[in-house]
Amino acid sequence: MMSKNTILCAIVISFTALISAGCQEKEKAGVEKEAIPVRVIKVELKSIKNTLDYVDDIKAQDEAVIYPKVSGKIIEKIKEEGDKVNKGDVVAYIDRDEVGFKFEKAPVESPLTGIIGRTYVDKGTSVTVQSPIALVVDMDKVKIRLDITEEYLPRIALGQEAQISIQAYPDEKFTGVVSKISPVLDLDTRTAPIEIIIANNDHRLKSGMFAQAQLILEEHKDAVVIAKEAIIGREAETYVYIVEANIARQKKIKLGIHQGASYEVKEGLKPADLVVVMGQQRLYDGALVTAEEK
Repeated sequence: MMSKNTILCAIVISFTALISAGCQEKEKAGVEKEAIPVRVIKVELKSIKNTLDYVDDIKAQDEAVIYPKVSGKIIEKIKEEGDKVNKGDVVAYIDRDEVGFKFEKAPVESPLTGIIGRTYVDKGTSVTVQSPIALVVDMDKVKIRLDITEEYLPRIALGQEAQISIQAYPDEKFTGVVSKISPVLDLDTRTAPIEIIIANNDHRLKSGMFAQAQLILEEHKDAVVIAKEAIIGREAETYVYIVEANIARQKKIKLGIHQGASYEVKEGLKPADLVVVMGQQRLYDGALVTAEEK
């Protein structure tokens, strides 16, 4: 038979174990009830575009370097940089006098209508038929040349619009139109050049300016759009957390097109859902949260 001391020790040990277990349950319950702080954003319907983005320098639609037809010395300059010229206008005259001969001064004519963009000679300069005299540019329209990879070529069409951003005019957007598509691909790069024309009647766009061109391949209006930072997982296994009555709910989603850091959600969300964009790393389905709307 057990002694009284043995029985007393057993009772004390059991009581201590019960108290310890009760404390652990209280601590566990306290952890479970601790609200996780998160930041959420309300889902809205927006327009989203699938685009191709390129950069290139602007060039005049037409430009030509003017060369003389004879050798000699520049004796007169008729046009200077910035002057307007019509096709056939005289830009300069050349004196081609040789010892024992007398010639009429020879005109150097512009091959197209436009503006003198640059002159390369001064009065008294000796020139040959290989010497450039001036550069004439038609600035009423400018162009951008882009190299499109073969996978996107079937989605590019003549007359397709492009949005153009110019570094010199950061607050403005210009509209261009695809005017040429090469029928031949470069075998090394697997690309084909296209040309985009931009109206430039006020001549604000200058040849050599840096431009960004955005070709719109696809546009969805009134689409459910969320930020990339809300998305967890990759490809087919993507999901987000939404908040309903301070409870986090895991939602599997199906993504569509994306524009920058914005992604279309084709399935899994609806307008006015509160999607977690910060703090989701600690979440699990059913977690208690305190939500701050961004």
